[in-house]
Amino acid sequence: MKLDSDDFELFDVPRRFEQDRAVLDARWRALQGEVHPDKFAAEGAAVQRVAMQWAVRVNEAYQRLKDPLKRAAYLCALNGSPVDTEKNTAMPASFLMQQMEWREALDEADSIEEVEAIADDVAARQKAAFAELRHSFDERRDTAAAAEQVRALMFVERFAQDIDRRLEALGQ
Repeated sequence: MKLDSDDFELFDVPRRFEQDRAVLDARWRALQGEVHPDKFAAEGAAVQRVAMQWAVRVNEAYQRLKDPLKRAAYLCALNGSPVDTEKNTAMPASFLMQQMEWREALDEADSIEEVEAIADDVAARQKAAFAELRHSFDERRDTAAAAEQVRALMFVERFAQDIDRRLEALGQ
């Protein structure tokens, strides 16, 4: 293993959006077994520090690879199309209108059923957006379009979290 390997190389999985979560989980456990600091308890402090660095590196890579949105943003960056949410917040007008409609609907929703209906709509849109993201990465290899989709999905994910908070507030 090389410390400067990208996450996909480190986990020995193809550099693509579509990943098998069971494979990632198994590879994470195997890598942790190789680098866990407890395995090097009898070694000197320098070896233990290196083991700790490796354990942190493996955990950080696993967190990126197992989360589809983080994995997508990482792939964009690796392929020269960083998501760059701090500098690039431009979204299509239709997307912004959808966001406004959802926000208004959530603000006006008085019942769990109304909020759940919004949640179902958002979940369906997320599923379609992730399918399109997979297509952009793995089939078209269009990382610029993928970066735009990742930015949009980040907005949708934050809104989905707002829905969850609203459901909690309503007693769900």
